[in-house]
Amino acid sequence: MKLIGHFKTITYHKWLVMKYCFRVGLYRQGLLHDLSKYSPSEFITGVRYYQEGRRSPNAAEREEKGYSEAWIHHKGRNKHHYEYWNDVGPDRVIVGVKMPLKYVVEMFMDRIAASKVYKKEAYTDESPLEYYNLTKDFILIHEDTRRLLVRLLRMLAERGEAYTFKYIRRKLLPKGEY
Repeated sequence: MKLIGHFKTITYHKWLVMKYCFRVGLYRQGLLHDLSKYSPSEFITGVRYYQEGRRSPNAAEREEKGYSEAWIHHKGRNKHHYEYWNDVGPDRVIVGVKMPLKYVVEMFMDRIAASKVYKKEAYTDESPLEYYNLTKDFILIHEDTRRLLVRLLRMLAERGEAYTFKYIRRKLLPKGEY
């Protein structure tokens, strides 16, 4: 049962992100999003620590082991995670590197989809911003990337999905910079 539940959860999440990416013209991102979740190192862990679709199995693995091997594997292969863009700066301190726009948009779509998957009927357009606010003081992310992500999360919370997606497609992506 855990195997089927985990497969359905990650596939539903992937389908949502694909649908959202397609709506803003990011077809490649939509098709390739989170394919590593189906790899043995992530999928087996996901089944083992399956949380009945309420939260990420990586959180349960982290609670048991003190870290998540599946998450380490995942973030190193998926450019829509800000953790992928952490590197050693000129002063030998780890810094957040500015993410390319298309990956920031994919990260935004990922946050909407994850919130919908885990919150289910309790989801509102404020949910992704609320989740971000729980972690914002503890994440290492480039300031430009943070500003854009927050701007999109606030826009979603205040103006809704249709308006925000239209803005991304018509105003943000054609310019290609932030």
